[in-house]
Amino acid sequence: MTQDDDSRTRGDRPQGNRSSRTPANLVGATSGTTFPITFDGRELTALAGQSIAAALWSAGILAWRNTRVGGRPRGAFCGIGQCYDCLATVNGHPNRRACLVTARPGDAVTTQEGDGHAGLAI
Repeated sequence: MTQDDDSRTRGDRPQGNRSSRTPANLVGATSGTTFPITFDGRELTALAGQSIAAALWSAGILAWRNTRVGGRPRGAFCGIGQCYDCLATVNGHPNRRACLVTARPGDAVTTQEGDGHAGLAI
């Protein structure tokens, strides 16, 4: 393989400093406007376009649901809306998949207990 062949396999990307090869830098992401959301009454900061799960993760919160049987803590597992481990109560609506719901200014997210219907008259 020649040097020219090697450069094509790398996609002619600059190889520079490894510390600049963060996911955000690789995709050209920049932090945009921030806004407040709350989780169980605690104010957090979210970025425009960020999912609720990502906002919770960035605040160090890894669990926001307790299972129906056993009350075990759950948070995001698959991150693509297939497993339903990330269910949360958002603005009073239970069973919202936090990995799919885009955070909006003023959202109130609360830990979901069980199936999310305990406090509802259903």
